[in-house]
Amino acid sequence: MNRSRSPNAVTVTDPKTLAERIEDLLPQTQCTKCGYDGCRPYAEAIAHGTANYNQCPPGGIEGVARVAALLGKPVIPINPANGVERPRPVAFIDESLCIGCTLCIQACPVDAIAGAAKQMHTIIAGLCTGCDLCVAPCPVDCIAMLPVTGAATGWDAWTQQQADDARVRHDRHLARLEREREAAEARAAARRATASAGASATASIGATTGASIAPGAATANPHANADSAGTRAARGAGTGAAQPAPADDAEAKKRAIIQAALERARKKKEELAARGQAPQNTANVSADVQAQINAAEARRQRLGIETPTGLQESGDERHTPPMRQTADARDAHGAKPQVNDPAGSPESSPANAAPTSGTASQDAGSTGRGSSGNSPGAPDQSAGEDPLPPAAHTNPKR
Repeated sequence: MNRSRSPNAVTVTDPKTLAERIEDLLPQTQCTKCGYDGCRPYAEAIAHGTANYNQCPPGGIEGVARVAALLGKPVIPINPANGVERPRPVAFIDESLCIGCTLCIQACPVDAIAGAAKQMHTIIAGLCTGCDLCVAPCPVDCIAMLPVTGAATGWDAWTQQQADDARVRHDRHLARLEREREAAEARAAARRATASAGASATASIGATTGASIAPGAATANPHANADSAGTRAARGAGTGAAQPAPADDAEAKKRAIIQAALERARKKKEELAARGQAPQNTANVSADVQAQINAAEARRQRLGIETPTGLQESGDERHTPPMRQTADARDAHGAKPQVNDPAGSPESSPANAAPTSGTASQDAGSTGRGSSGNSPGAPDQSAGEDPLPPAAHTNPKR
């Protein structure tokens, strides 16, 4: 049976997959607000039917309309669980607070932050997509997101050329991370191979040396041979399994560096607070940014990185050292000071009896330094001064 082709049928000649065509319609901010690691995974989820097409706040309602037209579906509002359509922001780093921790550089999906470890970082404004991903990892809250498009939102605040450039930079970012991962794995494999070869060589040398010892020499000095064998065994064991794991050392060093940076940041924030200054992005934090901050705090807790107490001063209890007791305070508690006589036995001195007046000045006057009422071995009991230890008392025989 012959079937004639419908005149309205469309022959598909585009070699791109559905996921690729959906990705072309996304703004390429790589913000992960859709719930996926980037625009490409989100496009694949839409193509497979595991994600809805209204989960991209940066694209706004126009972005939903573009994907809906491709899929032949109606236009629906942005899912509020993923965020809201807003003017496009650009990150700004407060240079006076930056500690050079590089955590924001690692979080940026398009490599729009320039800087190095323990050096000041800065945002390359022309490359920033406004994804907010650098805000949460910052341990000193020195990054603010500033709107730069006025009232324009969605695709009205973002051009197709900007989206294409951001997509290229993100692809290069992923390729760089893959190269770094492969290089790290190669270095780790080389270290393991070197350690294994060293252990094998040590064991071989020990076996050869032990076999070459003459039987007569072993009989003549058995204790020396036993000590030598024990030394070789200990050396071989130390070369092999006793070595610490490089990964553990690196992780501990990383935690120590971050903890030191947090302490420096705490001191710097205290200095700025004393001058009446403060971070610029602590107010009006959106719900999604707060969720990212909470997630970063949870990661710090999993890594065992403690938050400096200076950053939580509102809940701390400060320890105040006890004040010195004056003579009046001691008299009020009924305690009488004791002094040591030349023989070393504690006796009460008449000069240290309770004063007749309730003021510290009268007490100081009745037991003043150099008065005839003081015992040669009695310490000066002036108000506000601690008694000297017994070892510092004057010997009256001198």
